[in-house]
Amino acid sequence: MTRKLISGGSPFEEAYGYSRAVVQGGFVFVAGTTGYDYTTMTMPESAGDQARACWRTIARVLDDTGGSLAGIVRATYYVTDPIHAEPVLAVCGEVLATIRPAATIVVVAALLKPEMKVEIEVTAALG
Repeated sequence: MTRKLISGGSPFEEAYGYSRAVVQGGFVFVAGTTGYDYTTMTMPESAGDQARACWRTIARVLDDTGGSLAGIVRATYYVTDPIHAEPVLAVCGEVLATIRPAATIVVVAALLKPEMKVEIEVTAALG
């Protein structure tokens, strides 16, 4: 099986030894993605805006693989506080309204950096 590694442009990828996405076996496995704009290394304040930024990065990465948001079959959302769930899910509902993948939301104690309120990871089928 051919394996292709996709970078999202984050300096964390090389430093921490991971890829933004891996293409293998007809699927794209997108790593947990936070709301950073990796060109400016800035993060929106609100959980909803962070979720929008996550989806922009995910959409770009899927496009780089020849895939698209429409191919998403599995999504996992991590939020650091239950109060962030509703705004994050509202954004996910906008992005995935017609796609409707199997999805899970999990409230976690924290993410890597304190400004991170949401992280999203997905699996998408190609073709």
